[in-house]
Amino acid sequence: MSWKPQTPRIASQDEPAVQIEVVAPGTEIETVAAHTGAVNSVGANWLRSSGFKCTENEFALLPDEFGRVERVVACLSDSGKDCTSQLAAAKLFEKLPPGNYRLPECFLRRRFEEVVLSALFSQYRAPLATQGGRTSSECALLSLPEGPDVNRLLEITQGEFLCRDLINLPASIMGPDLLEKTASDIAKEFGSAFSVVRGSQLLEHNLNMIHAVGRAAEQAPRLLDMVWGKSGPQVVLIGKGVCFDSGGLNIKSLAGMRYMKKDMAGAATVLALARSIMALSLPLRLRVLIPAVENAISGNAMRPGDVLQSRNGLSVEITNTDAEGRLILADAISLADEQSPELVVTIATLTGAARIALGAELPAFFSTEQHFAELLKTCADETRDPVWQLPLWLPYRTLLNSNVADMANATSNGLAGAITAALFLKEFVTRSGAFLHFDIFGWSDGKTAGYSLGGKGQTHRALLATIQHWLDAV
Repeated sequence: MSWKPQTPRIASQDEPAVQIEVVAPGTEIETVAAHTGAVNSVGANWLRSSGFKCTENEFALLPDEFGRVERVVACLSDSGKDCTSQLAAAKLFEKLPPGNYRLPECFLRRRFEEVVLSALFSQYRAPLATQGGRTSSECALLSLPEGPDVNRLLEITQGEFLCRDLINLPASIMGPDLLEKTASDIAKEFGSAFSVVRGSQLLEHNLNMIHAVGRAAEQAPRLLDMVWGKSGPQVVLIGKGVCFDSGGLNIKSLAGMRYMKKDMAGAATVLALARSIMALSLPLRLRVLIPAVENAISGNAMRPGDVLQSRNGLSVEITNTDAEGRLILADAISLADEQSPELVVTIATLTGAARIALGAELPAFFSTEQHFAELLKTCADETRDPVWQLPLWLPYRTLLNSNVADMANATSNGLAGAITAALFLKEFVTRSGAFLHFDIFGWSDGKTAGYSLGGKGQTHRALLATIQHWLDAV
């Protein structure tokens, strides 16, 4: 399949644009009408007859004498304090008719990043969508001046669109082969070095666990390795790339398997973040590692009771073949750890336990360095890309004990699933500086402002801001 992510757009300030008059929630109709400059009685009657309600993201189109849209009156909160976890203005841009629009400069200035991202995110259209929705060319575009601030947000949005597309494409298309090609294309775009260890080569490179997880699939397992930048601290981003997860021999239920095309959301997020870092030329040395596999079932599939030798020498007993993501991440972490990077980040749709604890919209994260955790939480609030810290509670490490290996890949009682998964990964970090692990959902029900139904980039913006602030301090 020929596939290319759509490109976010803005309207040039030289193009005609409809003015959006912003009013606060709860404003009386007469006051709204007066604010728009209309004759009070006529304006108020028009707003009432059009069913306008002065609640968040509601709007009314105000016609000129020829019946064309002359202005829009829109209800938007000016403080932003009531929507800390979402891009509230996106609902407005999702509903506006296609065309160019302009916001009052004072309002735009106070909430610049949130409002611009709201307008840009609302443009996204999923590939293969056939439900009669608007196409990517039928969008409400925000009129903005060209400049570094706008360009930065365009690059972030491009990464978000890439992430969503990768997750939304079905596994029959987005398998390890296409994931490899996508990563290779991004590497070429930014002049990065790119290499792949594939199939039986994984055994030769002592990446046994990646091979074991993916060997039963038609498309060979592989490790994608991208390197960019020549100076600055080294940051390694590792994304779980399970392009489809059947659960292996511990097979999932129908409901549990339905959306397992999204089990590579960690890899998609890592590619989005890497693209943003390179596009913005952050002063660091970047390495991206993506173990890309499909957890399938065949005669040579990994079995419960198998003992695998990891890259760093630890032996792992397989107690559950559906706890495969941590296995492929562990080999990638070990490889990264050999270079003693200053920061290692893993992003994965790893456990149902994290979703039960925090829900779909709040990714869990773990950190070996609390100063990184505090910086991340601040940046997550600022970027409206929420996260929640869970503890690396060391006493729970005993839940991973094994009688035949150094550790088991999953607990026997299911307790503290997200924490024990993070503790499993931490075993493979021995030389690196800080280690951050994110347990994400990577999917939206379509009810959160700025996110249509389907794949969702989580932690991308929060991590980008965190890395930028960290670089300013080192």
